[in-house]
Amino acid sequence: MKRILVLGATGDQGHPLLTRLIAAGLTPVAALRNPQALSGTEFAAVETVAADIYDEASMIAAAQGVDAIAAHLPFVFDRDLARKMGASIAAAAKANGVQRIVFHTSCHIAEEDIGSPAMDGRRDIIKAIAGSGCEWIIIESRVFMDNMIRSWNKPGIVNKGVFAYPAKPDLQISWICLDDVAAFMVEALTNPDLPSGRYKVGGPEALVGDEVAAILSKVAGKPIVFQSLTPDDFASAMSLLVTGSPDVKPASIYDGMAQFYRWYNAQALSPLVVAPEDMARHFRHRPASLAEWAARQDWNDPRDPALATRLAGMAR
Repeated sequence: MKRILVLGATGDQGHPLLTRLIAAGLTPVAALRNPQALSGTEFAAVETVAADIYDEASMIAAAQGVDAIAAHLPFVFDRDLARKMGASIAAAAKANGVQRIVFHTSCHIAEEDIGSPAMDGRRDIIKAIAGSGCEWIIIESRVFMDNMIRSWNKPGIVNKGVFAYPAKPDLQISWICLDDVAAFMVEALTNPDLPSGRYKVGGPEALVGDEVAAILSKVAGKPIVFQSLTPDDFASAMSLLVTGSPDVKPASIYDGMAQFYRWYNAQALSPLVVAPEDMARHFRHRPASLAEWAARQDWNDPRDPALATRLAGMAR
């Protein structure tokens, strides 16, 4: 397996995957609506192909000559759109004899509808991929450590010593960094003995908010406290930061995030915990602890370190 069609290559999750694929000696082919979208980034040398995830014919053409598909997909708030994405991927794989599809869900996937089209639609995508006739691996991550260094979170940590998140105080989370997600995806692409199925991945420890703040305090060398936000307050703050209005529009990404965390917080047992021994039964890769990941970050600079690359790709 050599040539890998990458969906979602220009985003925060796609960048570490491109890096990991190249380091593993694989050839990523970035499927982009605008094939020039990576030209202003550090990934300018990556091969690209024009593709539209909502157009089966476009995806079938884009997947010619590739051995596998690795996908990060946007959250959508219309399940028909989610089904269309899944159908396009499955059709592209089937038409081209693709060996394996690896799909990263970017979140926990409940086994039943929770009233969130964004999460529920992920199950529709999984169903389409599993029915493609190809080998398939679903990587179901927990919550990203990298959320802590995004522009909606890092300034509060650096400038105010406050880690604010929409998790109730006792919600345990197996935080995982995006580089480790990419490592799991590459292993899923390259290990022929890994059977088709769904695999939960997370960091090596399940932490509540105060424990996260304590680790950040130690690594950063300054006091940081955890502030538990309600999902609705979190969504309103996100909307205000990005749109200039605290009003959360229905079917927006902010509304979707609030739906996720309302459900997470309401569960008797946290759905965001993964046992390390379960991962070790299937994967060789060992993910970084929060302290290890945090030690690689600059906690004196409030800027998002991935922002420049992300904006360069979006500008084209």
